[in-house]
Amino acid sequence: MAAKRKTAAKRSAEFLRASRTAKFILAKTKLRPAIGLVLGSGLGAFADELSSATRIPYTKIPDFPRSTVAGHAGQLVIGKLDDSKIPVAVMQGRVHLYEGYSSREVAFPMRVLGRMGIRAVIVTNAAGAINRDYSQGALVILRDHINLQGTNPLIGPNDENCGPRFPDMSQAYHKPFRESAFIEAKRLGIEVHEGVYAAMTGPSFETPAEIRCLKTIGADLVGMSTVPEVIVARQMGIRVCGISCATNMAAGVLDQPLTHEEVIETTARVQRQFVALLRAVIPHLAADVGTARQ
Repeated sequence: MAAKRKTAAKRSAEFLRASRTAKFILAKTKLRPAIGLVLGSGLGAFADELSSATRIPYTKIPDFPRSTVAGHAGQLVIGKLDDSKIPVAVMQGRVHLYEGYSSREVAFPMRVLGRMGIRAVIVTNAAGAINRDYSQGALVILRDHINLQGTNPLIGPNDENCGPRFPDMSQAYHKPFRESAFIEAKRLGIEVHEGVYAAMTGPSFETPAEIRCLKTIGADLVGMSTVPEVIVARQMGIRVCGISCATNMAAGVLDQPLTHEEVIETTARVQRQFVALLRAVIPHLAADVGTARQ
């Protein structure tokens, strides 16, 4: 009996921590967003344009993991889109497995967003292009993903307050959100693609042989993030829109070395288009989840 009580306490610890962290964040702002965004390497400029914004460094948020990678500002921004006045919660940067965090720790901020009341989220990342139809800097709407990180954030005891033990992942990326992204991209004159994202652990870039393997199993892009967050979001019933920026051609596609500097340079180049697409897509997410203006 004592062992069962101990297991139950362990099972609910993550939920309680996420709830406490969410309460801490919500106490800093009067806004109550239902839309969240996770901005990947070099893609954080969107958060700088929000009005009525509250900015909280991750180092000031209880239990929040700290980002250590260049191109990740490491702060949570809660504010409004100037045009639509829709409140949003924006993660300017994320953490990764290769920084030494567990998959569960990597996905913990998504748990917090869920406890804050987030019901739809846009996850973004910088990725290597495997599909030769993608040019450098191409924006790709994610249709699906392949988890090759060798772990899952749901491994371990499950608290039903967090979601079901075996969540369905057949619609990891919400089809209506994908359709809305294509519609808005066409309206804005932005060329976008649709593809499958493969998640590796990193931090080393993939070898040409690994890229050939990924292509064979159906991957269009490869990166080192996103998937743990999406798994937790879906377990919590949060609908997901995924957008990758193909910052470089993957190893072996072109005869040149890969660098993180190239990733940052490419995201800077496409920043304006990327922000415009996010601004256009967010009202569709808000309509989907029934968000009222605040």
